[in-house]
Amino acid sequence: MSRIGKRPVDLPSGVEATITGQRIEVKGPKGTRSFQATDDVTLTVEDGAVSVTPRGQSKRARQQWGMARTNIANLVQGVTTGFKKELEIQGVGYRAQMQGNILKLNLGLSHDVDFQVPEGVTVTVPKQTEIVVEGINEQHVGQVAANIREWRQPEPYKGKGIRYKGEFIFRKEGKKK
Repeated sequence: MSRIGKRPVDLPSGVEATITGQRIEVKGPKGTRSFQATDDVTLTVEDGAVSVTPRGQSKRARQQWGMARTNIANLVQGVTTGFKKELEIQGVGYRAQMQGNILKLNLGLSHDVDFQVPEGVTVTVPKQTEIVVEGINEQHVGQVAANIREWRQPEPYKGKGIRYKGEFIFRKEGKKK
């Protein structure tokens, strides 16, 4: 039995879920998201909650049971509160700024990096050394944050680079004479 799949996903006030076949569409204050479930699970909406049950006891049905429930829970969280990733920039002269829909990064390279922010994701720069990525799709938010971090990953000797807020960077000792 899936411990995750057994629990129904509660729908907070202001959130509607409609099921057509194997597709569930969730509408909330931040937008609309949908998810296509496999034929191995059954989706039902009752008493303000979405329930997922497996069809049969095959290994694939049991795998999809917990996964479908988690995806639906992410849809509900995305349309109510949204997802957020915070990045920190460390290094002398390293900074970021927004210009319209383009994130300009100065990372010690011979040129400035212009990062085009994709549709459905919001990037803000509260300080020159902080970047906040927000959106209703957890996968898109995480991917955009990873793409920004990829330009200058934190290095282990001085710790310079772009890191997730609260991320621990294992520091190495430098060369000795």
